[in-house]
Amino acid sequence: MRKIVREQMQIGEIDISAVRIELDSRDEIPQLLRGLQHLYSNKTLRARIFKELWKIVPDDIDTKNGRSGMDLWSILVLGTLRVSCNCDWDRLQELANNHITLRQMLGHGILDFGKRYPRQTLCDNVRWFTPTVLSNINRIVVNEGHEQIGILPDDPLHSRCDSFVVETNVHFPTDINLFWDAIRKVLELGHQIAEGRSVPGWRQTRHNLRNAKKLFRRVQTLRDRKQRETPEHRLAVRQYVELGECFFTRARRCFGGSKFLTTSLLLQLKIERLIEFVSYGETLAGQLRRRCIEGEKILHEEKMFSLFEPHTKWIVKGKAGITQELGVRVGIVECDSGFILLSRVMAKETDDKVAVPMITDTKKLFPQLSSCSFDKGFHSPDNQEKLAVVLEKVILPRKGKLDGKEAKIESEEEFRRLRRKHAAVESGLNALENHGLDRCSDHGIDGFTRYVALAVVARNIQLLGRKLQDKLLEEEERMRVAA
Repeated sequence: MRKIVREQMQIGEIDISAVRIELDSRDEIPQLLRGLQHLYSNKTLRARIFKELWKIVPDDIDTKNGRSGMDLWSILVLGTLRVSCNCDWDRLQELANNHITLRQMLGHGILDFGKRYPRQTLCDNVRWFTPTVLSNINRIVVNEGHEQIGILPDDPLHSRCDSFVVETNVHFPTDINLFWDAIRKVLELGHQIAEGRSVPGWRQTRHNLRNAKKLFRRVQTLRDRKQRETPEHRLAVRQYVELGECFFTRARRCFGGSKFLTTSLLLQLKIERLIEFVSYGETLAGQLRRRCIEGEKILHEEKMFSLFEPHTKWIVKGKAGITQELGVRVGIVECDSGFILLSRVMAKETDDKVAVPMITDTKKLFPQLSSCSFDKGFHSPDNQEKLAVVLEKVILPRKGKLDGKEAKIESEEEFRRLRRKHAAVESGLNALENHGLDRCSDHGIDGFTRYVALAVVARNIQLLGRKLQDKLLEEEERMRVAA
């Protein structure tokens, strides 16, 4: 049985719209809670957001019968709090169980002290969000933010577009340590599946792990001593690869195909995961042979950078002090007032490939969008033509030497003014990184996409709360001066 929020208030409970939030605090939690409180207190906004929250409930769940799970309002509050504070599940659990103001926002009173949130419950429920639902909620929040600062629905909207790298939660990759990851996971999963099922060959898993770890450390030691081209190093790599291939062959023989049938869904998922690691390991074994034994150079397109987050890319943006970043590019469109209108995960895309799709999608959500500024990385002749059809004003500097017509366009006063204002997008990117988007801790490309969308919603709600806070502070100051 699921509910948006508890309909009947309990003794000692404070209505969410009446919760007192510190006005002079500069921390992100009071600002986020104030933004959430505003969305809840406005009946029209609350109805629209609640309508979207119903969409995250899986179709196979009976909303009228069964155990009462987390309220959908609580899932929204705790989900946005997690990314806004850039905290892990353990800290989120601590805040949900012991932060007084937060518990009042969740609908708990003084007599509801026994209501605690287990860590796994938080993990399972926050992951219900989908990018589509979060995009719809984000649109509601942005429109309300514009209304609060005096931007009318028909007023032209100016924006700026840029991209940055959100790191994935991976270690520094080399083919040697990735091959160890494959061996370790194949042996561990194989042992778990075979345990208690009379499958031969997996009893000495701990012994096999120690042997593989010794060879892994031996190859690492020779590499660190700069003995990569010596016969000793090639022999160590060959022994390391052959041992791993032996484990992979055993795993395929025992669990591959239809040889190991099971009716357990959990067991079947483990077998599929094991075969996936076997496939990764066999690919890495071939690359290790080619690079370390045969002396061949592996192309960048063939390289793997994580077995656990396969969408991870090696990105070099040429920034000072940052040689490379391991993650995925994310593009954003930000309006002049600082609200994020749209985000896009660029898993296999570059800046020049997403300029038109991002602006087209933003235009569908916000028809009043009239102009957008970019940096040179988004330029292509095709983008210049297509964006000019969608937008009234396109601030997209061209690469290379300009001819007379192009130089005249970029020397116009409005073009130069909006181009100078484009640098403000770096402040928005930095704010996103400080509030959750420095590194994604969720797994898989689906988890990554959901995490990015949730971070954008949380940032906009916090920004809405801060603007409301500033208005209240100004009102208090006027009353104090008048008195």
